Amino acid sequence: MKKLPINNTSYIHLLKAFEEWLDILGYAEGTIYNLPLHSREFLHFLEQNNIHQLSTVKPQNIKDYYDHLQNRKSERQGGALSSHYINSQLVSLEKFFEFLRHKGVKNLPEINIRRLEIENMKREILSIAEIKELYRILEEQECITPKQEALNYQDKVLLAVYYGCGLRNSEGRALCLEDINLDTQVLIVKKGKGNKQRLIPFNKAVKDCLTRWVYEYRMILLKDKTESRLFISSLGKPVCGCTLGNRLKRIILQSENIKLKEKTITLHSLRHSIATHLLAGGMDIQKVQRFLGHSCLDTTEIYTHLIEEA
Repeated sequence: MKKLPINNTSYIHLLKAFEEWLDILGYAEGTIYNLPLHSREFLHFLEQNNIHQLSTVKPQNIKDYYDHLQNRKSERQGGALSSHYINSQLVSLEKFFEFLRHKGVKNLPEINIRRLEIENMKREILSIAEIKELYRILEEQECITPKQEALNYQDKVLLAVYYGCGLRNSEGRALCLEDINLDTQVLIVKKGKGNKQRLIPFNKAVKDCLTRWVYEYRMILLKDKTESRLFISSLGKPVCGCTLGNRLKRIILQSENIKLKEKTITLHSLRHSIATHLLAGGMDIQKVQRFLGHSCLDTTEIYTHLIEEA
């Protein structure tokens, strides 16, 4: 969706402040970008209807905007907007109104619009056998140079962090050395989703992997020896963007398992996988909830439906 024009100076400033607020709360990069973009569409709609002060927005304006979304055509496909897109707009609007109330804007209406039903998207997970296959691939990778050996070993750290500790993409990339206590075998996520902090215990296998990385291989890649980020790119700097996701794809492509290669596996799939495996192994669902950092137990319960696939 393109950025729709907004002429109201106060609206422009609020969108910028909304983006900064999301960043302070520790939301992922994609969320920080998308929520203000969706909110921009709402503000554009208000301007088109000669509403220039948010304090004057009425419940009917919210309903009119919802009707507008249902009637608007997709720019890419030409048809109606998907239910998922419309629901995303409503979620963004709720978060934007939460921000506005935090800023002291009064008389804002509640967004009492029921979400549209959408077909459940399949959560791709790896079986325990497939996880073992990934580790086997890493053990057999060729290492011609010390730098290549270090990068290959970092792939093991990737699995240790995203599968062994069940982290989200942004949480893993933000990890620093001081966030990992190898003695107590506890990892701290300082700014998880919603700016929430949590402690994650890890097993001896993860400890051994992280120990070798920190004291042997990581230093090979570093250019700035004072850098504290856990994951380091081939350029000697902290990894960014989709680097780790691309490394995971590279590992999977080396497999001879056709079924595994046909799956759409992301870093988040590793998180889905460990959640499913822990529940299948008998761990109490509330412990899994704390491990994953879910605010609501209902979110964790989704994984109980995936156990048969593991």
